[in-house]
Amino acid sequence: MTRVALIDDHESVRLGLEAACARTGTKEVVFSGSSVRAYLQWRIGAGAPPADVVVLDLTLGDGTTVTENVERLVADGSPVLIHSVADRPAAVREALAAGAAGVISKASRIDDVLAAIRTIASGDALDNIEWASAVEGDRAFADAQLSKRERDVLRLYAAGLPLKAVAERLGVAYSTAKENITRVRVKYVEVGRPARTKIDLLHRAMEDGLVTGGAGGDGDR
Repeated sequence: MTRVALIDDHESVRLGLEAACARTGTKEVVFSGSSVRAYLQWRIGAGAPPADVVVLDLTLGDGTTVTENVERLVADGSPVLIHSVADRPAAVREALAAGAAGVISKASRIDDVLAAIRTIASGDALDNIEWASAVEGDRAFADAQLSKRERDVLRLYAAGLPLKAVAERLGVAYSTAKENITRVRVKYVEVGRPARTKIDLLHRAMEDGLVTGGAGGDGDR
């Protein structure tokens, strides 16, 4: 059972998602409320573990920013799915830079929203038109200025190969491949794009068109 938290200041949106989750029989809405603060207070008070997925409205009515909301939820241990209107690409980019795992439009079919929740709960990358549109809207956001070798290493590593196999495939030393991945992480962080985990790197590689999604094994960190 996937434990879902819904944070949206529009009650009708939350009620619709709650009903849809209940119909699946595989998703349990453990929290439904209008602010990240309320969710965190509930979780601590109830002694509940972090939700498997937090579905978060892009803009809440409590004066908080999307960056602080996403960062608080990610730091608390939950992946975040942004449930957004389609005409806010700058705010969506801000959410992705803060660590959101994906974005789905509020205009999407409910089955697509449920599929997005399932994808993120399983730890896979969510590669959809909303994600691509947000990145395409600002190429500076998508450009970490990687060298050709760094792009080659990232492409193979994000596709699921461990670093040792990446080094062998490219005919370089393991230490060289490891150094390249370290530089890749640094370059992404410098432009405000999370790159701490291998899933983060898969997302970055997808954004930059190096892989097409559905990849990324555990491998070497």
